[in-house]
Amino acid sequence: MSEDSGKLSRVSNPLVLMDAASLYFRAFYALPESMTAPDGTPVNAVRGFVDTIAKVITERKASRLVACLDADWRPEFRVAALPSYKAHRVAEGATDGEEEVPDTLTPQVPIILDVLDAVGIATAEADGYEADDVIGTLAARETTDPVEVITGDRDLFQVVREEPTPVRVLYLGRGWAKAELLGPEELAAKYALPVEDAGRAYAGMAVLRGDPSDGLPGVAGIGEKTAAKLISEFGSLQAVLDAVHDGRDRKLTTRARTALLNAQDYLAVAPTVVDVATDAKIVMDRPDAVPPAPVDPDRVAELTRRWGLGSSLPRLLSALERR
Repeated sequence: MSEDSGKLSRVSNPLVLMDAASLYFRAFYALPESMTAPDGTPVNAVRGFVDTIAKVITERKASRLVACLDADWRPEFRVAALPSYKAHRVAEGATDGEEEVPDTLTPQVPIILDVLDAVGIATAEADGYEADDVIGTLAARETTDPVEVITGDRDLFQVVREEPTPVRVLYLGRGWAKAELLGPEELAAKYALPVEDAGRAYAGMAVLRGDPSDGLPGVAGIGEKTAAKLISEFGSLQAVLDAVHDGRDRKLTTRARTALLNAQDYLAVAPTVVDVATDAKIVMDRPDAVPPAPVDPDRVAELTRRWGLGSSLPRLLSALERR
């Protein structure tokens, strides 16, 4: 990880794409529910999320910023490919596939959206897609500015690239103080992957490794290190799969070949689940330029009073003014 005077290296005026649900879930669990509004409503996720935006604007020098939303947290095309996808997160008794969300987080999400709207921070979503797909699409089509993706989800490591504009992932899996800024070189070094097309290599490794938190079983007997080794040796997931049926390729051990053959049904559908979309039909509520001041200051003041956001929202407004 590149550092500069103890801080994460940064580029000038990036387009920052925030994985909103990942970040407000993380804020909810990181901060105590004793943070409440005057009426007793918990606002720990709201305050943590707003503080994260202020940090992004201040420390990452974002000139453009989009909070990317889940229009569908468990898209049908992924469930059709792999029914176990996020199945363990469906709320008990839900008939519409609703996600199980803590009772005290649910009412905070509309407050977060109200704050974003009043301040003038752009949001984006795509019908039938997750926030990951919104980020993947916006990153893929960006040809002007460098891109930074802010997330606590490793799935988005696959979007890193150098051209036509660099895309980096600022990973907050262990909090802001231990944030990791990953580009192709850092990703390749972290997982022993080929640096050429490191993002695609990571996605291939993720297919083989699986991810229990998303209901992806992976290939039995192939863990992260073996998955990375296979991708590095063969160059891509497809090359690994091609080698399974080529008995002349001695780079693939009998044990690995057997494991891959036994997982053929899973491997046929897993890329559909793991790969983020790059062609989703994005709907944005406004242009993505970071505003110099809140677009609706009266509403910001009302939200601050109503929800007891007296330290977080002023900090965000100060970040806007200092840009």
